[in-house]
Amino acid sequence: MSRVLVTGASGWLGAAVARDLVAAGYEVRTLQRRPSGVDGAEDVLGSVMERSSVERAVEGVEGVVHLAAKVSFAGDEADFVAVNIEGTRALVRAAKRAGARRFVFVSSPSVAHTGAAIMGEDAPPAQPERAHGAYARTKAAAELVALGADAPGFAVVAVRPHIVWGPGDPQLVARIQERAAAGRLPLVGSGAALVDSTYLDDAVSGIRAALDAADRVHGNAYVLTSGEPRPIAELIGGFCAAAGIAPPARRVPAGAAKAAGSVVEAVWRVRPGQDEPPMTRFLAEQLSTAHWFDLRRTRRDLGWRPEVGVTEGLRRLAEHHAAG
Repeated sequence: MSRVLVTGASGWLGAAVARDLVAAGYEVRTLQRRPSGVDGAEDVLGSVMERSSVERAVEGVEGVVHLAAKVSFAGDEADFVAVNIEGTRALVRAAKRAGARRFVFVSSPSVAHTGAAIMGEDAPPAQPERAHGAYARTKAAAELVALGADAPGFAVVAVRPHIVWGPGDPQLVARIQERAAAGRLPLVGSGAALVDSTYLDDAVSGIRAALDAADRVHGNAYVLTSGEPRPIAELIGGFCAAAGIAPPARRVPAGAAKAAGSVVEAVWRVRPGQDEPPMTRFLAEQLSTAHWFDLRRTRRDLGWRPEVGVTEGLRRLAEHHAAG
């Protein structure tokens, strides 16, 4: 393969994937609303919801890595449907018509999370009817759309990186640090729930491995993590310590956090705030239940293994903050 399209490359993870593919010798094209800033990539400015943009973007490509999505804990479900489901459907159809041979759909383990703990599972089937929250429901449906298009000559693989983090992360790490510094970040439940996460470099290398192996492993979904589950309080504390911020000490019972999250969601639907809501039921579940995974099939099928992990990742995060 020579030419690959990466959607959502103006985002933190998407840009990292595009840069990695450029460095690996691929001819990279990107599709997103604003310039990707990725040296060596050809930008197509537009949206997966715009037919003309999608058709320009897929012309002549042999592979697609689809990261563009609406990612939020709250919002109008119709917006999630339009971007995550219908945008994926349009891109898959256009890529097939254009003669692309490989399609990697970047999904999320939340597509199979129904609120209960996940301990040592692989990659259960996506369940849009049972997934919690508009993001998870629509990503689950979109994963099924993508995998349903798998066919001879059009190899589709879904990868589910879990809690991606690292230096420069504007979402997870930055928000945890900001809220902890302001005293607005409680621990939900005991803080002892074991949680897998994925350092940025490991997520990027796993996505490229899926693209390279698509002809052999098509039709399947794979979870990507760094393979080092940690208690959620330890992981959050590590993000804070890297920036010299005291970790959260206040605790909120899980039941109370879930109830409060449901109330916040109801209020947000009527009067949405400018930022992410401080709590949702889905977020409370994620912060108080175990979710760690069995990577043996992922490693075997993709010929991939995480190289950085949590301990080294936290060291790099601290270095990043120390350097200013």
